[in-house]
Amino acid sequence: MGYVIESEIGGVFIPVRDIEAARDWYCRLLSRPPAGDVLFGHLYVLSMKGSTGLLLDSKDFKGPHAGKPIFHFNTSDLGGARSHALSIGAANVTPIVDGAFFTFNDPDGNLLMTANVHPALRFDPGESRPDEFSA
Repeated sequence: MGYVIESEIGGVFIPVRDIEAARDWYCRLLSRPPAGDVLFGHLYVLSMKGSTGLLLDSKDFKGPHAGKPIFHFNTSDLGGARSHALSIGAANVTPIVDGAFFTFNDPDGNLLMTANVHPALRFDPGESRPDEFSA
């Protein structure tokens, strides 16, 4: 039997003030050319490796995600990634913490993270779900 809600992140929304400027900044951050259209005048989908997309959304912008990052970008070169974030003008770039990650802000103030950590194990629907584990 399949699950109605899959154990998979389809997209991560990032609130942005100016959709075109945000598109250009994130494309520079990820060293990619801007491609594709802004949808419905407020939404830009940036495809990523795997199935999760990054969705920049300027509709009803009320401010950035703050406090804790809502996801992290992967890297195998933390020093190079940090230097790159600095070179494109990312704000509040922290030193590398615990040899594993650093954080910074995008132009809209959203807190972002880049980390060199092992990826999360992929959920296998053939295995027990957490609520099915016996005590």
